Amino acid sequence: MTIALKRLDGGMQTIPDATAEALGRGMTGEVVRPGAAGYDEARTLWNGMHDRRPGLVVRARSTADVVATVSFARENALMIAIKGGGHQIAGLAVADDALLLDLSQMRGVTVDPAARTARVEPGARLQDVDAATQAHGLAVPTGINSTTGIAGLTLGGGFGWITRKFGLTIDNLLAAEVVTADGSVRRASASENPELFWAIRGGGGNFGVVTAFEFRLHALGPEVTAGLIIHPMAAAPGILRDLRKICAEAPDELTVWAVLRQAPPAPFVPEEWHGKGIVALALCYAGSLADGEQAAAKVRALGTPIVDLVGPQPFAAWQQALDPLLAPGARNYWKSHDFVDLSDDAMAVMIEMAGRLPDPQTEIALAHVGGAMARVPAEATAFPQRQAHFAMNVHTRWDDPAKDAACTAWARELFDRTAPFSAGSVYVNFIPDDEPDRLVAAYGDNLARLRRAKDAYDRGNLFRCNHNIRPTAMAQAAE
Repeated sequence: MTIALKRLDGGMQTIPDATAEALGRGMTGEVVRPGAAGYDEARTLWNGMHDRRPGLVVRARSTADVVATVSFARENALMIAIKGGGHQIAGLAVADDALLLDLSQMRGVTVDPAARTARVEPGARLQDVDAATQAHGLAVPTGINSTTGIAGLTLGGGFGWITRKFGLTIDNLLAAEVVTADGSVRRASASENPELFWAIRGGGGNFGVVTAFEFRLHALGPEVTAGLIIHPMAAAPGILRDLRKICAEAPDELTVWAVLRQAPPAPFVPEEWHGKGIVALALCYAGSLADGEQAAAKVRALGTPIVDLVGPQPFAAWQQALDPLLAPGARNYWKSHDFVDLSDDAMAVMIEMAGRLPDPQTEIALAHVGGAMARVPAEATAFPQRQAHFAMNVHTRWDDPAKDAACTAWARELFDRTAPFSAGSVYVNFIPDDEPDRLVAAYGDNLARLRRAKDAYDRGNLFRCNHNIRPTAMAQAAE
């Protein structure tokens, strides 16, 4: 028997079954063929829009497995895709007919509470990290959906509820173990392979496969002041204007985000509001409960809310609070802009578009970031969006494939109409698969340095199943 795999030049290559068996010999993990047990689990992505079938899967369990797989792909000039948590909106972690390196079995998290550090394997989800760190009253800033993979989140930058207090996920990355395209295992830190360390802090999976992350941890919890406050959509203009002022004056510990959507049929929402338009404010205070109660008071005093659920709760639970609205399997299409100044005109467009959502699961999220993150120079890491800003992420979400055209058209209209008010930048992890030209928006002046790092560590562009930063020669040839 033979296996057909896509080559880097776009052609197909036949691999004898015996060669695949030889690849798997000595591995801690396993090599999985199409149709075999574990194949569908390995290739399944969070975003149901993407249903891709790799030609062969390696389900790695060790750094040695990763080295063997990367070397096999390079020596045979094969297309290789790398999957951690599989949560990326663009679905680039899996490619048709490619060799898939699945890291989802590598989920270990080891905490050193005395040193306040954690070593995290690349298949870990945020829930794994939170469970291990919160057992010691410690935390690393990550995202807001516990099923997200730590690898993709970190390599793109990583922000969430405690970013304003403790910085981005990458600002708390002390070191990483990286398998580069030549099969070498390198330690990347401020003092070892510093250019590689700079590049992986925001540059995605373009430079190698990270097999371990070492994070700095911070004292937090186990309880924080957090929760949701829900207002009628009719109140949105005033609520958002007031929120804009509150965010501008907020201490680093306080984060408040806004979401425009239809009220879900959740038990904490009065039944008469189910399916009606709302603006939900989600807040988290990364400090003492007493200070959190005081800081939340201004937000809780806005308008006349339908529901106020703010209070002390376990931080790990708050990290999972939005999971039911972001469960795997639905069809998702995102569009995103950054806004340094959230103008009345921009808000008016968002509120109008929220009045004609294409599906009850769809929402417009406004995430306010800044604080500690904004005190890091833009050139210090590959991630450059360091100024305080609101990141608009249009979570267009639905189940029926027949609604694909209508849902994506609605998202694109909102994106186009708000573009004149935006900063022109975007978070790379929010870019869908139909925006290959937004790397300049994602990296700005850092893109040229990222290309030089690509030249140094992956001149042949082995790692290209991502938001691809092409080596200089390839980029120039395409111009």
